[in-house]
Amino acid sequence: MNKHSFFLWIALASAGMALGAPANLGKQSASGALRGTTRDSDGRPLAQAQVTVHSVSEKYDLTIISGSDGTFSVASLKPGQYQLTAKAEGFATPSATPVDVTDQQTTNVTMPLTKSSAGILSVPDAAMSSAILKALEAMQKRIDQLEAELKSRSKQEISEAAPAEVSAKAVDQPRTLLATIAKDPSAIPVLPGTLARPDERTLVASNASLPAAADAPPQAGKPPVPAPVAPPSPVLPEALQAPEATSGVDNVTPFAYGDFTWLNGTPRNKDAVLDTKFFTPEVRFDTHFMTDFNQPRDHTMGGATESFRSGEIQVEQISVGGDFHWQNVRGRILTMGGLFATTTPRNDGSAGVGQWDVRNAYKYFSEAYGGYHFNVNHGLNVDAGIFVSYIGLFSYYNFDNWAYQPSFVSSNTPWFFNGLRIQWFPTNKLKIEPWIINGWQSYNRFNGHHGFGGQILYRPKEWLSLVFNNYGNGTDTLGNPNRVRLHTDDSVEVRYFNKPENTGVTKMAFSFTADAGCEYGKGGGTSCTGKGAPKQAFLGWMVYNRIWFGKDKYALTMGGGQMNNPGRYLTLLPPINGADAISGSPYFTANPGDKAHMWDTSIGVQWMPKQYITWWLEGVYRHSDVPYWSGRGGITPPGGNNGSPGQYACSSGAASGTNDLATAYTNCGGPGSVWFPDLRRGQATISAGVMVKF
Repeated sequence: MNKHSFFLWIALASAGMALGAPANLGKQSASGALRGTTRDSDGRPLAQAQVTVHSVSEKYDLTIISGSDGTFSVASLKPGQYQLTAKAEGFATPSATPVDVTDQQTTNVTMPLTKSSAGILSVPDAAMSSAILKALEAMQKRIDQLEAELKSRSKQEISEAAPAEVSAKAVDQPRTLLATIAKDPSAIPVLPGTLARPDERTLVASNASLPAAADAPPQAGKPPVPAPVAPPSPVLPEALQAPEATSGVDNVTPFAYGDFTWLNGTPRNKDAVLDTKFFTPEVRFDTHFMTDFNQPRDHTMGGATESFRSGEIQVEQISVGGDFHWQNVRGRILTMGGLFATTTPRNDGSAGVGQWDVRNAYKYFSEAYGGYHFNVNHGLNVDAGIFVSYIGLFSYYNFDNWAYQPSFVSSNTPWFFNGLRIQWFPTNKLKIEPWIINGWQSYNRFNGHHGFGGQILYRPKEWLSLVFNNYGNGTDTLGNPNRVRLHTDDSVEVRYFNKPENTGVTKMAFSFTADAGCEYGKGGGTSCTGKGAPKQAFLGWMVYNRIWFGKDKYALTMGGGQMNNPGRYLTLLPPINGADAISGSPYFTANPGDKAHMWDTSIGVQWMPKQYITWWLEGVYRHSDVPYWSGRGGITPPGGNNGSPGQYACSSGAASGTNDLATAYTNCGGPGSVWFPDLRRGQATISAGVMVKF
């Protein structure tokens, strides 16, 4: 690690302490919390259960009563081991449940209760008690009736008649059942016509058969028909059950104390359609129609990571996956289909280093990592794999954003990192997140250095969010091991109006983002200041304002930004003749000293009838001081791509065999024999689409 990365990490740590750590952090008294739910054998919440919390080390008991939804909670418990038991009218826990309470954490537990023998007959419900007594009286009358019939018959009739044996069994059957009930009241069957308890619990039916009704004695030669037995209700395994509900304000889970769904770059879903203790699914669809007023004949647009085809309906994203979480082990996978699956990997030049087709290995996955959650402070996560970058404020996924087409600060910065991520939450309002990664939006490592970076996210209030991203040490220029990159990306988001009860305007908020960075290095051919080598620096900003109205079902967003890039080190390469970050293009070079100054502005409206869907309409204008955007003639050679994007193309569409223009004229046949793409300084687009996220 060189001196620049060392100073970068010092800045990261200093900013984290200055922004987030309260003065008394680490001096709080050790305490934890306990939250749980009492449930019956069918998995339904059991209300008014008496829960006893026994401290193993301190030798004391706490008693609480579960609420109407079966939930209970105990705060300010000293960390240690506890044993839980519970009981309710007719129910009890079979054995004590051991629970470990840790400092600054909330431990969740489910208390299953089973029906007790004594409890089934001891129901306070008068109607149920009366029904049981009537059932027993009817059974006793039936026994007396059968015994009288047998005594009235002669022994000869009984011996000659085959049904006599059946009648004797019919007498013994209810008598045996009564004896069973005397020993185990849970064997009481549910008789036709008896009343159900008001809370809809039913008695457990026994396997013993019931005799026919008193007014229908058994027919000769036909045994009594057993009463139907209801099948037991299915019980889901614990892993597939819904997570425990949190009552009141959650001050333990990071950032859960407030509603931050208003933020740019954050999904606005407040509810999960399906959630379990093991898996939380996620599904995304993004389809749009986009038209470029330059009307390129090849329908190809460039210069963005969101705009690709003009005058067509295209699926930009199809993603299926979700989060796995069980016993502190965690993992996430989100597939990537649609245009994103090919347009995103093309901007990664690291695949040109060495062998194996890493682009194809990863192209269908936007996120894929596994890790572990440590119960430290408000959480410590260590994950390894591919994870989404936060640099640029806007989310990689358009559904989460205020605008569909972001400005250059977001559009030209990375969408993913490949490596190790550590998330530490010292408080529920602060996150400090270091990265050890292969490079800047790269599957592989470009040269000799890994990239180091991190994020500090601080949300002291529900209406304010501050985020600071920093990156350094990476040598992220293909074929140039001496050029080092530094970059900082910082944003503030403020919700300055919030009246959810209004029928008109309900919320207003703005975001501001500023980026600065450069590439330098002895022998790298560039510098941050322009002294001794061409200046290779990046400076940009963007600002957006959003207004919600109509109970948050509609929103209007206006904004834009500017990028000053005298070295083009983050300027996206237009896909001329199929060019990508590996091939480069002689038609739009990224050599030291090549400048690119651009600005843009946009206005868009969104209709959000449900939290899972967004319909949108947006107009954008972008400008460059050099020809950059696709014009009417397009950026595809005659006859289509010729397979040599790093060379000039002849007017016939064939490759010239060189990236030197003078040589290309010679090889293609003289003046006018070389093909050139139609590039313009301005681009105006209008687009509309629909996005879905579950």
